[in-house]
Amino acid sequence: MSSVRSGGAGDGGAGDGEAAGHRGGDGAAAGDRTPAGNSAATTLPCARLTARQAIAAVADTYSETAVPDGRGTPSGTPSGTPSGASSAPDGPLGWRGYDDARARARERTGEDESVVTALATIGGRETVVLSFEFRYLGGSLGERTGDRLEAAYTHAREHGLPVVSLIATGGSRMQEGMRALTQLQRVARQSALNRAAGLPQLAVLRDPTTGGGWATLGAAADVILALPGAQVGFAGSRVRPPDADPAAYIAEGQLAAGQIDAVVPPDRLRATLQRWLQLLGTPREFHVEAVEPAPPPDALGAPELPETGWGAVARARAPGRPRAEAYLRAYFDDWEEISGDRCGGVDPGMRCGFGHRAGRTLAFAAQCGTATRPAGFRTAARLVRLADRLGIPVLTLVDTPGAANDAAAERAGAGAAIADTFAALATARVPVTSLLIGEGGSGGALALAAPDRLWATPDSYFSVIAPELAAAILKRDTTQIHETADQLRIRPTDLLDLGVIRGIVPPA
Repeated sequence: MSSVRSGGAGDGGAGDGEAAGHRGGDGAAAGDRTPAGNSAATTLPCARLTARQAIAAVADTYSETAVPDGRGTPSGTPSGTPSGASSAPDGPLGWRGYDDARARARERTGEDESVVTALATIGGRETVVLSFEFRYLGGSLGERTGDRLEAAYTHAREHGLPVVSLIATGGSRMQEGMRALTQLQRVARQSALNRAAGLPQLAVLRDPTTGGGWATLGAAADVILALPGAQVGFAGSRVRPPDADPAAYIAEGQLAAGQIDAVVPPDRLRATLQRWLQLLGTPREFHVEAVEPAPPPDALGAPELPETGWGAVARARAPGRPRAEAYLRAYFDDWEEISGDRCGGVDPGMRCGFGHRAGRTLAFAAQCGTATRPAGFRTAARLVRLADRLGIPVLTLVDTPGAANDAAAERAGAGAAIADTFAALATARVPVTSLLIGEGGSGGALALAAPDRLWATPDSYFSVIAPELAAAILKRDTTQIHETADQLRIRPTDLLDLGVIRGIVPPA
């Protein structure tokens, strides 16, 4: 096969699903093949499920929704008589054999389109579910698919429901040409309208999730989960460069690149979706003045306040001092985490997610004591904006010697990432509560500190610059580090006197 450039719209419309559609859907579905990067012995039972089996695998109960089967035609219309723009013989392009291909797909699958939409309960939460049938022309998106997806998003919006997408698609249907490709604009608009309405969207990436299905339903979701080994990428396997690294096109590779939140084994998928919907799926009336802020956590370290500036630094840098993990465990009853900045990066030193505390959902972004990388700032900004859209108050835990300043961090846009985090906190409508639990290293720490709602623990400090660097720059004498630390007034008591923090939290 000749090399095809990846990344263009045409490439996304020529993936595995379209190839199956081009053959009239008679080829094997991707779930029946070994996913890229997996051994032949690997089995992915959930990836091979039909659209309805996939819904049943995650839902308590469900019923198919009444959706249009064409332009304004109810789903009760006989499947052999598609309506609207798709009613012309062999579709809008007059693609010879297209009607026969659809007839064979209907006979094989029992479906009259590549997506099934349903109203389901998952963990007791009512949800709109979109599930793709890959055996129907490779799960490709055509005009009637767009009709169904638009109706489902509209139903979710009218009833204030979250949307869960169970995706298995190769992209846009080639036999419908540009009429199919423009369905991506319809889907993107509907997703944006639901986002603006404050309704969460979750995606489960089955095998494969490529082309426009990945670039709209998948990548645009608030929380993105994937099955192990699933093919995930804009370019389907038939249009990738011949020398492309296959690891970049599977779920695990996308997780490492910060593009998805988690790879979830099939036997844990239902429970994971239930937890996410319990956290995000509760209907909320968004009134800023009615959103109660997250209370600051209790201090977990020693209660004594440091007597000197350098003493504060030493205590904050002590290896045994409680870190983010300890605070999260003490504060939340349970939680789920998001991962990645959606720009190619993951920072293990920044933990973000949503948790339950005393019966309500709170969001958190927590520095873990390492220098925060650009991916960490972007992930935190993503978390704050998602929480703000859903009307969920935010807790941030500040603990970093500063922003990473190596060459790789600069090339990754450290300045822009920090600026974006400042902007996310500054413009959040929901209350943001911040607790300084260790080192407060300059702007890298301040970016995660809520204006006017910052507390500190006794074993913390906040400084415009590390005392060692201040001594080297201002005094050209490293022997004056201790004196400089006192002059900078970085102790919790100093921060309180200066009006930088609202208070020093005591131990429980």
